[in-house]
Amino acid sequence: MADVRVTQNHTVSLDDAKQKLGSFEDMMKKYGVSATWSGSHADLKGTGVKGAIDITDSDVRVELKLGMLAKAAGIDPDRLHKSIERRLKEAFEGA
Repeated sequence: MADVRVTQNHTVSLDDAKQKLGSFEDMMKKYGVSATWSGSHADLKGTGVKGAIDITDSDVRVELKLGMLAKAAGIDPDRLHKSIERRLKEAFEGA
């Protein structure tokens, strides 16, 4: 079960949605999390975290599972959820 689940609606093509996720991916890289894409699905992997990004015709879903290392480092799932939610909203709504 994921510790963090965020869904962001969109009205763009799958390719455009993937492109809009570029700034989100850049942010993840700063924290050592990489995305490996296969079509509209990406596996996320980093120290103390793993998960996925899935793009559909109408939304983008990000799911993360925090490992023991992330939990021991004090990463708060609620704060992480809010941060991801804000960044996805900025990417897709320009808010």
